Amino acid sequence: MARPLLATKLYVPKLRRALVTRPRLGDRLRRGAESRLTLVSAPAGFGKTTLLAEFLGEDRCVAWLSLDAADNEPGSFWTYVVTALRTAVPGFGPGVLELLDATPVPIEVVLTALVNDLAAVPHPVWLVLDDYHLVEHREVRDGMAFLLEHLPPHVHVVLSTRADPDLPLSRWRVRGELVEIRAADLRFTSGEVAAYLNEVAGLDLAAPDVAVLEQRTEGWIAALQLAALSIRGRDDVRGFIARFAGNDRYIVDYLVEEVLRKQPGPVRDFLLDSSVLDRLSGPLCGAVTGHEDAGGMLVTLERANLFLVPLDDRREWYRYHHLFADVLRARLLSERPGQVPVLHQRASGWYERHDLAEDAVRHALAAVDHDRAAHLMELAVPALRRHRQDAVLFGWLQALPDAVVRRSPVLSVSYGHMRLTFGDLAAVEPRLADAERALAAVPDGAAPPWSDSAELHTLPATIAVYRAALAQAHGDVPGTARHARRALDLAGPEDHLARGAAAGLLGLAAWAAGDVPVALQTFTQAVTSLHAAGNLTDERSGTVLLADMHLAAGRPGTARRLCEHMLRLAQEQGQPVPRATADLHVALSELDHEAGDLQGARRHLETAAAFGEHASTTEGRHRWFVAMARVADAEGDPEQAGALLDRAEQLYMRGFFPDVRPIPAVRARMWIARGDLAQAAGWARDRGLSAADEVTYLREFDHLTLVRLIVAQHRAGDGAGVIDQALGLLERVAAAAESSGRAGSLVEARVLQALAHDARGDRPHALEALGRAFAEAPEPDGYARLFLDCGAPMAELLRAAGDPGRRLLNLVAPADGPLSGRELQVLRLLDSELSGPQIARELFVSLNTLRAHTKHIFTKLDVTSRRAAVRRARERGLL
Repeated sequence: MARPLLATKLYVPKLRRALVTRPRLGDRLRRGAESRLTLVSAPAGFGKTTLLAEFLGEDRCVAWLSLDAADNEPGSFWTYVVTALRTAVPGFGPGVLELLDATPVPIEVVLTALVNDLAAVPHPVWLVLDDYHLVEHREVRDGMAFLLEHLPPHVHVVLSTRADPDLPLSRWRVRGELVEIRAADLRFTSGEVAAYLNEVAGLDLAAPDVAVLEQRTEGWIAALQLAALSIRGRDDVRGFIARFAGNDRYIVDYLVEEVLRKQPGPVRDFLLDSSVLDRLSGPLCGAVTGHEDAGGMLVTLERANLFLVPLDDRREWYRYHHLFADVLRARLLSERPGQVPVLHQRASGWYERHDLAEDAVRHALAAVDHDRAAHLMELAVPALRRHRQDAVLFGWLQALPDAVVRRSPVLSVSYGHMRLTFGDLAAVEPRLADAERALAAVPDGAAPPWSDSAELHTLPATIAVYRAALAQAHGDVPGTARHARRALDLAGPEDHLARGAAAGLLGLAAWAAGDVPVALQTFTQAVTSLHAAGNLTDERSGTVLLADMHLAAGRPGTARRLCEHMLRLAQEQGQPVPRATADLHVALSELDHEAGDLQGARRHLETAAAFGEHASTTEGRHRWFVAMARVADAEGDPEQAGALLDRAEQLYMRGFFPDVRPIPAVRARMWIARGDLAQAAGWARDRGLSAADEVTYLREFDHLTLVRLIVAQHRAGDGAGVIDQALGLLERVAAAAESSGRAGSLVEARVLQALAHDARGDRPHALEALGRAFAEAPEPDGYARLFLDCGAPMAELLRAAGDPGRRLLNLVAPADGPLSGRELQVLRLLDSELSGPQIARELFVSLNTLRAHTKHIFTKLDVTSRRAAVRRARERGLL
């Protein structure tokens, strides 16, 4: 639930008159056009904003964003950045805004889309982020580092900040890609101090007096401005300047008190009362201070140079100079502490009436009005959930006393959901129990003491849904099903969201138990309910899980048709949701990979990335990286594959869906295929795997990977006798898969039986098992990768298996005929440590001739690299 974008945040501050012309700083800022980043870093009151506003007013394309403490939520931050850019470049970035509005996404992918849009802008653009020190969220800081590392050369970023940002400044400094302006640079020189005091402020001070003020203020422009205000109208100017001494803190306190003391009572009261506000407008200040003409008062303050900064061209929104605001608030708290919460309550009410929930909650919390804050939060929960702003909600809940959260059923359940999302499973059930106790404590027929919202009325079903999700996270399949059925009983006929969630969890429970037919039936009902609830994003994401289940059932064609149908619907409706569309492309990539179409698999992953995300949701972001790792490995790039799996493991969140294909087992299969059996054996030991284990669906992928390891060890002359146990394990897996409708698992078990028999030298039984794999696979062509990943031994079996085997080999056969004898000779040398020139000398040919042979080999094998050519040749038994 992003806050409405106020014009105040997107306005380049206009100066009624320049303070002092400072060409030395202008020259340095102009060098920013040749650098990655311009950093203006200094404490408050050093004139950072004024300097930038003056410089950037020189006919430049400027996107200006004034930040505040509420901009830490990544979705809001990047929405504001893109919207600021749209003020400078009309029509900029609509696709990025759609991504941000639809759902949270991996920030590096959002920013990839942003960088691409920036690269398309035909002219230089300056992006200014003012008060960047207020940004503290790690994801925002990481995103800014990513953006700066990939910034197009004609885009220039300027950060104005009170503290150095957490960015790789030293690296950019060494590269000459950083322009820095710091406090020492911003301090006014003697000449600039004299120019300001005498020409701008019109004080006509003698040189000795100017020198004293320069010495006392050390060129700090805020103190100079305050001094100028206090000097005006004084008879004893020299005496005042002589007494102007001491610690900076006391100087500022003294000067501000001098300024405030000279104001009429109504003006002083208005300044103090309105200081609780970060931004000021006439209507807002009127509601808070009770002043009848608050808008007129703001105009008066601006004309009197009372540290009021206009934030838009129409002079509707303002803010106080930060330093001045700090002192005003301290004075208000000192003089009228009891008034402070009243002022915050009035501000909260104004923001609530204007549908600015985040600001309303913030002021209610500042007023220490926890009951009001809780009420506002309860009303905001549905929108926050709808827009997936978990960070905002969690921050609110943490700001409330725990007792207040526990008194509110809606907030208790929301807090439990937050803990579930963060993986703190032990903290979930106590919160759900708190909510139930609070609901039960309301007497029959009495009005509940909480916000009367739809969220409250559906809470019993929601509690049951979260209990089912908690059981799912614990791997408690019976508990998942029990609580999900309870949720269905509690949900009303029109509560499609709760019904869809409950049916979905029932489907996941059946899937975790390996009962794919029941899982398909139940999960299909869940997707239908999500559609009825109008939740199209989750409907499409649910379709991806349905596709996974159909693949497990041995129907990759059905899975593909489901995904493609949802993509067509998205296009026909004219409102494709990028997140869900990307999900579907990732699923199609996996299906292409299984069918042996690596180019198609990569193309779908690149399309998913272009849509602005690598995965569908926070709990599923790892999926893109696993899919791309498998493509990279198949193309012969094990280093990239390993790095991608590392990232996938970092992103993986346990417990949201049955972990039917664990990432460590995917990595182990890559080790086995490359012959790194020691690493794979270490994985098996860590997992406690044995060929004598009982079989369950959640360990099935591990067990099938273990069999691959045992077969490879047997071929390497190790593990004699264990291969017979592996065959017994495969029989148990096949029996369980056949009885539970898991044709996909059954086919893999038969393929591995064929490999195991062949490793034992029993070719007849190997071909018999391979024939059963063909017969029991409803759509064998959809599992080409399963066969290819088994390497040269499987290629030999396929050639010996007659038409079915040859058909599979032909799916990935060279389009331009078989390799020639010379090309096979080149291919064998490519599978060596020799360099290109060394291979040419070995063959007594020129380097150009070698390149021609290599190009033909790549074309026939449908690869683009030497490593991929060797890998593909081994798959086909050519090496």
